[in-house]
Amino acid sequence: MSNTTRTISPTPPPIGADEFHRWVLNHDDLMIIDVREGFEFETQHIRGSHHVPLPLLKEHTAEFAPLMATRVVLVCQSGRRAEEARKKLDAAGLTGARVLAGGVASYAAAGGDIVTGRSTWAMDRQVRMTAGSLVLASVLAGRFIHPQFRLLAGVIGVGLTVSAATNSCTLGRILSWMPWNRPVAEPTKSKILAQLAPHA
Repeated sequence: MSNTTRTISPTPPPIGADEFHRWVLNHDDLMIIDVREGFEFETQHIRGSHHVPLPLLKEHTAEFAPLMATRVVLVCQSGRRAEEARKKLDAAGLTGARVLAGGVASYAAAGGDIVTGRSTWAMDRQVRMTAGSLVLASVLAGRFIHPQFRLLAGVIGVGLTVSAATNSCTLGRILSWMPWNRPVAEPTKSKILAQLAPHA
C-alpha cells in the first residue's frame, strides 16, 4: 500500500500596501489583477492593473490562470473578493498569488499611482446612506403619519444583522443594479484573454 503524502503549499500572506508599492517600482514581471465590478474599476483603479471581475474569473479560472505572470497581486475593495479569487487560482495551480491588504484605498494612501475616473461612492458608503435614510424616514413617518411605519426600522435592523452574520449584503446587490453603478459594460472572456495573453 502506497504511503504517498501530498505536499500542501502554505497560503501566501496578504501583501501590505508599502511592500506592494515597492514591487510595482522594482518588478517588471508583476501582474495586478483587479477583481471588482466594472463601476468600481472605472471609478478608481491601480495604474496598469487588469480588470478581471470575480464572477468571470471563477467561471474561467482554468483558462485565465496559465496566462497570468508568476508574480500576481489580486486587488478588490477590501480584500475579501481578492481572497476568493486567490483560492480559485490556487486550486488551478497558480499558488503564489498575493492579496493586496486593504485594497485600492490602502495603495492610494501609500502614495501609489491611481487612475481616477467618474466619481461614485463606494458600495459600503451607498449601503450606509440608504439604510440610514430608510431608518430616519421610518422613524419620522412613525412619529407624524402612523406608528406602524416604525416597523420598517426594525426590518432594516434585522437585515443589517443578517448581513453581518452571513458576510453578505442584499442591499448592496440591489444598489449595484442602479444605473449610476453600471455605466460601463463588464469585460468579456475574450477581451480578458487578449489582455492576458501577451504576458504569458
